Order: sequence, then C-alpha cells, then structure tokens
Amino acid sequence: MNNQQQVILVTGASSGIGKLSALALATAGHTVYASMRGVAAKNSARARELRDWSFARGLDLRVVELDVLSQHSADAAVATIVAEQGRLDVVMHNAGHLVVGPAEAYTPEEISAVLDTNVLGAQRVNRAALPVLREQQRGLLLWIGSTTTRGGFPPFLGPYAAAKAAMDSLAVTMSFELARFGIETSIVVPGAFTSGTDHFANAGKPADEAKAAAYARYAGLMDQIGARLTALMPPEADPQAVADEVVRVVGLAHGERPFRSVVDFMDDGAAAVTEVAERVRDDFAARIGIADLLKPTPV
Repeated sequence: MNNQQQVILVTGASSGIGKLSALALATAGHTVYASMRGVAAKNSARARELRDWSFARGLDLRVVELDVLSQHSADAAVATIVAEQGRLDVVMHNAGHLVVGPAEAYTPEEISAVLDTNVLGAQRVNRAALPVLREQQRGLLLWIGSTTTRGGFPPFLGPYAAAKAAMDSLAVTMSFELARFGIETSIVVPGAFTSGTDHFANAGKPADEAKAAAYARYAGLMDQIGARLTALMPPEADPQAVADEVVRVVGLAHGERPFRSVVDFMDDGAAAVTEVAERVRDDFAARIGIADLLKPTPV
C-alpha cells in the first residue's frame, strides 16, 4: 500500500459521490481540496459545513472555488493548490450533471451544455493540472464514470449517457498519452444509486415542454423504472462504497492501481462487459506495439 499523504483535487465535491469521496480521502489522511462553484455564494453553507467538519476532526480538507465551465477558474484552483502544497498528486474528475427526458426534446444547445459540464469540464481541469503532473513525472487521474457506458440502462437518459460515454473515451485515450509521463489513470465506475445522493432529485429536464409532452404515452414509465430499480437494490447499496473504492485506489502503490473498477450493486452487466473490453484493450495494444503504454513508465 502507498501510505504517503497525497494532495488531491476533487471536482464537484459539494454533494453526492464527490462529497463522500472528499470526506473519506481526508479521513484516510490525505490533503483534500474539495472544489465547487459558488463557494462564497450559492454553496457557501456547504463549503462551511466541510470546513467545520475538517476542523472538528483535525483533518486537512480544504474548499476551493472551481467552476468546471471556466478555464480561468480551473487554472486558478490548480494554481492555489500548487502554491499552498508545492505539488498535486491526484485529480478526481467527478463533476457532472444528470438530465432526464426524451432525447428529441433536448435542443442541440441543451445537449451541448450537458457535454460542457460532463466532458469539457474535465478537459478544462486537465489543461490546468496536467502541466503540473507532467513536470512532476508522477500523478493519477481518477475518473468517476458510469455503468451507462457499458451496462444496461433505461431510456430517457440519452444526453447524460452520451456525455459519460464521451468522457470515458477521453479517459481511455489520455491513459495511453500520459503513461510515459508516469501519470496513471483509474476509472471508478458506479452503478445506479436510487438513494444516498441528489443525482436524480436534481436532474435537469428539457426546456421544450411541447416536445416532451408529445411522449405522453410513456407517462409514468420513468417512475415505474425508478421503482423497479429501487426494488432491485440490496439494503447494502450505499454510494459510500464508491467513496471507499476511491480511497482504496488512491492508497495503492504507483503501478498497482486498477485501470477500471466497477461498484455496481444491481449488476447491470457493466462488470462483465468491462472484463471482456479490458482483455480486448490489452490484446489490441500488444498487437500494435503499444503494450508498454498500459502501465505508466516508472520514473
């Protein structure tokens, strides 16, 4: 195990898996920067809650302003961390937003906004953080994925599922491109959680109510699906398990971290597909002569 204290940036840490992970990582002894937008405004109460929690326990959890929709904000957040710590070891890409509704009802601009938050937001943070990690010749990009990219998932999640698939593809591509800088990639893949987060409660809806209304023949289907998903969930299905997996992955020694791990209490098929996909990935990398990029170069 790698017991060294890590300096970690967690995006989207105001609630849900991001918040749970920030708390768990700080409890494990790491220096954690829980980032969110509106630290002095809309999220001031949540920021204060995290600071008070950290102070009461003598842990090193700090709150930093970071709006993933702004390159300037991402640059400023990373600069703050490096100025205070002299390094950055782990970037956890968690910020995202769920939307629910018939795909046709979303305008291209609305879908662009979903992609902006879930995909381009991570890219902005990467552009801020990777120069630091490349200079260090060491680091970890830890992406929070979704079983929608490889498992079964219900309808009316189209823009969100497309965005998570795009983010996953970006993570895979960058894993090859960063390996020779000693930068690792791990993708932690949560399944659906119908309780324990505000993911579904705060989900966005399409603005075109007329087109959404045209799908009235599906009225109640999402409620039925939600009820069925809840019924399939075992009592131990808690998003804290995702945070615990994040802590485990971060704590592993450099070179021993898994490329992908699935935390899915419902078993929607993502774990089985992942097993096959990773084998295909390894075989193809060997065939085209880039097997060395499957693991970061020791430095």
